[in-house]
Parts: sequence; C-alpha cells; structure tokens
Amino acid sequence: MKDEQRTISGQTKAILAEAKLGLKKSLGQNFLTDRHIIERIVSAIPLTEQSGVIEIGPGIGALTERLVKQAGSVVGIELDRRLLPVLHQLFATNENISFIHGDALKVDYHQLIHDYLSECKDVHVIANLPYYITSPLIIHLLEGGYPFQNIVIMIQKEVAERLMAQPHTKAYGSLTLFAQYYATVERVTHVSRNVFVPRPQVDSMVVKLTLRNVPPVQTSDQTLLFQIIRAAFQQRRKTLQNALHAQFQSQATKDQLHSWLQTSGIDGKRRGETLTLAEFAHIAKVFAEELREN
Repeated sequence: MKDEQRTISGQTKAILAEAKLGLKKSLGQNFLTDRHIIERIVSAIPLTEQSGVIEIGPGIGALTERLVKQAGSVVGIELDRRLLPVLHQLFATNENISFIHGDALKVDYHQLIHDYLSECKDVHVIANLPYYITSPLIIHLLEGGYPFQNIVIMIQKEVAERLMAQPHTKAYGSLTLFAQYYATVERVTHVSRNVFVPRPQVDSMVVKLTLRNVPPVQTSDQTLLFQIIRAAFQQRRKTLQNALHAQFQSQATKDQLHSWLQTSGIDGKRRGETLTLAEFAHIAKVFAEELREN
C-alpha cells in the first residue's frame, strides 16, 4: 500500500489539490489511479531502451511514470496547457521525456518523430483517449501512414467492442472494417469506471492495434472501398443494393448496380453487417472496373 501511495497514480487527488487544478469536462479528463491497469498497458508492448513512445494525454503522468522506466524516449502530447508545469515538475529529473502542448488530432507525427524519436528503433503510441475524440483520432493515427508499430489505447468499452467485432453482430460496422484494414486488434484488459478520478459514467477497455505492413485485402481504389463500406452501414437496415444505390445513384442506375453486385457474386439483398472485409474488397474491385468503363 505504501508503494502504491508513492506513485503518481496513488497521489492523484493530492497532486491536483496542490496544483489547485479543477478538471475540465470539455476535455473529457478522467485520470487513471490503478497501478495494475497501468502495468497491463505498459506490458502490452515489448518496450526496450531503443523504443520510442508517444503518449497522448499524459494528464499528470500516472502512465508516464512507468513509460520513462521502460522506453528509451517518451514524448507526451498534452492539450491542457495548465498541466504542463505539473508534468515538468514531476519529471524534472528524467532526461528521456519531453512534453509538448498540442491537439493530438492536429499534430504532425512525422515531424514529431523526426524531432524527438529519430534514433529509436521502434515507435509506439499509448493513450487514454477522451471519449469525444476516440473515433476521429483512431482513424487519423491509422490512415496517416505513420511508422507506428503498435497503438495501445484505453477507450470506452462500447467503442472497443466495435473495433473487435465480427460480422452478424450489432457492434460490427465501418469502424470495425477500417481498423481491421490497417491493423490487427486485440483486447488487453477491461477497466472499471471505479479506477478513475473523477469517475466516468461507463467502463473502459484497453485494446492493442498492431499495424499491418500490408493490408489483408488488395484494392486498386482504397477511397472507393471505404466509400462502399460507409454506404453499407449508413442505414444498417437497408439491403446492400439499396444502400449502394443511395450512394452511387448519380453514377449508375439501380439495374446497373444490381448487375455489378451479381458480377461480384454478392447477393444485393444482404445487409452490410453480414459482409466480411474481403467481400467488400471484391465489390470495390468490380465497381472500380465498371465505373471506369461508364
């Protein structure tokens, strides 16, 4: 118990009180206080002295405290400018940590890696994401072409279930397929709402995304693939043919779309939630060929 009290996670309330900091609901601030969960997050990646870590939203440094002991270099991106003096004070003696003020959705990660982590053999992202930016940030990190090996994130349990979902389930959707196109997704641990200050209204989950060197499906038009996927899930109860007609009605007639789906071997009466990523990729291949000819 004494060891836990000496950690930042064990002193969260005291540190906030001493710094006279009130938490901002607009930033979705919930600080993790459970050192066992922190250990699970850090151990999800085989970090070494040659590893670089980008931590998004360090808060007051509960997770950072473990990362600086495990990784060669750590960069914390903090949106709340009020927390930076606290972080600089808490980590004044650590030479392998840098903190920058910034919005994780707007940061140039290529430049950040060049400036802070250029000598690292491998680079990873670890984050406790505010719920309101979860999906946009996941998309940004995955599609940006950044040289990340892994992204370990603590997110709302419902969103985590969407990332890991299988076809024929309610959670399965466009975010599922987007994540699975760029990465393999695995559960790390469940996180109770009771281990945060302040306590959020829902439980969280830590998931690990290991970025793929090559997508699991081939496509000549990635933009078209995701356009088809988004259309299929925009109104989940629509059949695939009707959903795609709503999206492509300016480019093809309903009869043409029906013919294209037949060529792809996919029944247009199916719904998007029943299709695998490979089946969507096959539809995109046929549509790309037909649209070029029209």
